[in-house]
Amino acid sequence: MKTDIHPENYRLVIFHDNSSGERFLVGSTIETSETDKWEDGSEYPLARVDVTSASHPFYTGQEKVMDTAGRVERFKARAEKAATRKKKA
Repeated sequence: MKTDIHPENYRLVIFHDNSSGERFLVGSTIETSETDKWEDGSEYPLARVDVTSASHPFYTGQEKVMDTAGRVERFKARAEKAATRKKKA
């Protein structure tokens, strides 16, 4: 087996799902500056993610629209503005 192929900074990290609020304590090498307390009272690095198995429709079986950036509203506003321009012309 090869030696020295695994990362040195492997540690436990809390992954927080921004969509569902679920939290997972998983071993990872992700770099993060935030920390938070876990259920055992210990403090771990915190990584915030938008989608995990707790919120993805493939795993939950529920369809859920996630529009965190307001893209749909901006599109509808542009479409409405374009439609009013055509009516005036």
